[in-house]
Amino acid sequence: MFWLLTLILGYVAYLLVRYHQNRQQLLAIRTKFGAPRSDYFLGTFYMFKNRSIPDIFDIVTGLHKRYGPDVAIIGAFNDLVLDLSSTKNVEKVLLTKTTKKSFVYDYLEPWLGTGLLISFGEKWFQRRKIITPAFHFKILDQFMDVFNEEADILVSKLERHAGGKEFNIYDYVTLYALDSICATSMGVRIHAQDDPNNEYAQAVKQMSIFFLRRVFSLLRQFPALFFLYPFAREQGRVIKKLHHFTNSVIRNRRAQLEQEQRLGKVEFNVNEEDLYSKRRNTFLDQLLNVTVEGKPLSDADIREEVDTFMFEGHDTTTSGISFTILHLAKHPDIQQRLYEEIDRMLGVDKRTTPLTHTMLQEFKYLDMVVKESLRLAPPVPIIGRKLLEDMEINGAMIPAGTSISIKIYNIHRNPAVFPDPERFDPERFSEDNEIKRGPYDYIPFSAGSRNCIGQRYALLEMKITIVKLLASYRILPGESIGRIRYTTDLVLRSTEGVPVKLVKRV
Repeated sequence: MFWLLTLILGYVAYLLVRYHQNRQQLLAIRTKFGAPRSDYFLGTFYMFKNRSIPDIFDIVTGLHKRYGPDVAIIGAFNDLVLDLSSTKNVEKVLLTKTTKKSFVYDYLEPWLGTGLLISFGEKWFQRRKIITPAFHFKILDQFMDVFNEEADILVSKLERHAGGKEFNIYDYVTLYALDSICATSMGVRIHAQDDPNNEYAQAVKQMSIFFLRRVFSLLRQFPALFFLYPFAREQGRVIKKLHHFTNSVIRNRRAQLEQEQRLGKVEFNVNEEDLYSKRRNTFLDQLLNVTVEGKPLSDADIREEVDTFMFEGHDTTTSGISFTILHLAKHPDIQQRLYEEIDRMLGVDKRTTPLTHTMLQEFKYLDMVVKESLRLAPPVPIIGRKLLEDMEINGAMIPAGTSISIKIYNIHRNPAVFPDPERFDPERFSEDNEIKRGPYDYIPFSAGSRNCIGQRYALLEMKITIVKLLASYRILPGESIGRIRYTTDLVLRSTEGVPVKLVKRV
């Protein structure tokens, strides 16, 4: 018994020595960066203890104001995270091929699998190659009528609020974006805008909360202990709902394609309501029809990509559209100038004119407004990477395995690049001003080889939505708009939603 106790105490002492040595190495790295205080065992946990989600967002984005553009955070149990917002270092990290997504993305794996968002190496390269053609501009052109139709439905759903009290437009945009991603990229209609309590949208909200609770947990470095979390079982039930939904989308599209093969393309009824979804090579079609080394993708392979794009294709665009609406509500002069451009371009038929890709390219001020909104409120304000090899940053050798947090939110608020950075000013993106910036000063869709594959899709949907809304309504700020604070889980959100009022244009 004595020897066993001695052995245990010896092993504990060995672990403490190793822990101390590792901490000294991290402290040496920290000298090359700005850094908050780090307690011996619990690190910076004191900063986040008993804080609300908006408080935590303010803290992590506020670190750069206090400690500089690049911050070293030694978290609980020697968990080193580098928070970067200097374009020099951000470019170095995003361009290197020796990184993968950071460990926090692993929390999404039970839901999203190892699809394009999470995978790396050969699998990522293979999937990116398969999926890229589905987002070619010629394919997106074919979806313009779908975007127009879904946006018209959104406008009609909002009519009940015209002339009334403030309401949260974010929820309406969520369902609209969900309908759009299913109709275009998946080739099926789900009519989410007719179902305010859509189960899929509600489940995504729950998963976002679960994700954030894990990110700021003391146990985050010990994934094997996830079963100890009080919401572990509930997360399992929510994921089952999400997978059930995407399985039904895949099943419906597969049935449509089989029917197409039976009927032959020339035998379609041209008046059929869902004709577009059977004639176009959608994102899901690419997955269903592709072969890799002579074999089709498995059902699990297909579902993880569908899960990834169902989430990314509706939640991020919802954020982008909603915050653009918020900024226009708060700045009536800018809203009026944009409306005048819409009126000038489309004339008296502006409410009913189908928008085309070519037409939208002529809306110069609209493009500036959308870009400025994405600067102030990037849908994904923080992205993460994990080093697979040692890397030199700021004169320090950062060991493989270190997590890198890239603060897009802070990059876009660099006063040297964007003077008076909190001011909403679309003129920053005039042709004269854009040429003065570097390629990593503005990255709302990330950058490098792992940039957002759906950014053209997102910009098209954002622009069509804004044109359709302003053609029909004047957008006013709601009374509670002053209480809004930024918060984030998987995407940027606000504490109060987006409270606005609508006045119908005559």
